[in-house]
Amino acid sequence: MTSRYPSFAGEILNLFAEREATLTDIAIIQPADPFLDMAGEDLRRRIFLTESETGETLCLRPEFTIPVCLDHIAKRATTPRRYAYLGEVFRQRREGGAEFFQAGIEDLGSPDRAAADARSLGDAHAILSRVLPGTRLQITLGDQAVFEAVLSALGLPRGWQKRLTRAFGSPAMLEAAIAECANPQGAANLPREVASLVARGDEARLTQHIEESMQAAGLSPTAGREPGEIAHRLIEKARLRSVRLSDDALNALKTFLAINTPLAEAGERLAAFAEQAGIVLDEALAEFGARVSHIGQQGMPLDDIRYDAGFGRPLDYYTGFIFEICAEGLRQPLVGGGRYDRLLTLLGAESPIPGVGFSIWLDRIAAVRGERP
Repeated sequence: MTSRYPSFAGEILNLFAEREATLTDIAIIQPADPFLDMAGEDLRRRIFLTESETGETLCLRPEFTIPVCLDHIAKRATTPRRYAYLGEVFRQRREGGAEFFQAGIEDLGSPDRAAADARSLGDAHAILSRVLPGTRLQITLGDQAVFEAVLSALGLPRGWQKRLTRAFGSPAMLEAAIAECANPQGAANLPREVASLVARGDEARLTQHIEESMQAAGLSPTAGREPGEIAHRLIEKARLRSVRLSDDALNALKTFLAINTPLAEAGERLAAFAEQAGIVLDEALAEFGARVSHIGQQGMPLDDIRYDAGFGRPLDYYTGFIFEICAEGLRQPLVGGGRYDRLLTLLGAESPIPGVGFSIWLDRIAAVRGERP
């Protein structure tokens, strides 16, 4: 292990070996499109973009999950398979510095999702316990699948379900989306030609118009949201403005999102909510309960684990179980992770491959240890 890595990197590598996760080598330069399409608005804004000699949009590796999945697909590797990684990622960061280290494990193809979720959480907790001995760790769990099941059971229009799901993970965005569901705003102040295309629902011509306008303004169509995505969302928003969320559904949704309880009590709280709201969540709650049972077998202190129904993470590819681990008294998480069962198919896998994993911020661990990152 060279000196450029944190002093405790060797301990993490040892734990990877103990947990039977194979260390993989991922290129620093990556195709940009998968991150621009699937990584979430917050990460998209902080990616370092460049171009190849042939004009392909590339970027410096901003995270590891997508590249590990792409590498798995390219190699046509069998599953189940557990990949470990440790290396630099590159982002424009508010707290300063563009290059920092991440480590983690991606678990691909495990057929027992509940057991794999619990093992992922257990792996992350074990690493932190080893490199931060004596530090009180606080674990927050969420579940996007339960959130989506609630939206569906409440009978929300599909468009609103998609809008709220996209906002899950960003409290401010979710609050704004719920407020708009309850009181849809009038039409946006759009240029006349754009407004006309939106009103007609002509997505193809609207996409072409947006692309031509961006080019005329000297903007790259790949620098952020693509013209097709912008056009789709403008039309979707116009359609959603005609539908208002009922008071009963709004109150039930707010009641659900307010659930924040020790994990041991979460199943009962969710079941009581479903009964009170008059909705059926049996399938989602069965998966939730199975995961809780497996987490109990990981040897972690359950008193330090909370379930927060409104908790998510700002990455678009999550589909279910989500978690973060913090050191007591510190705001920024040391670990973040979750389940992403649709990601590999979206990246080009020939058949669905379930996945779950986590990333560790090594610079934040170094700060807790009193070391220079």
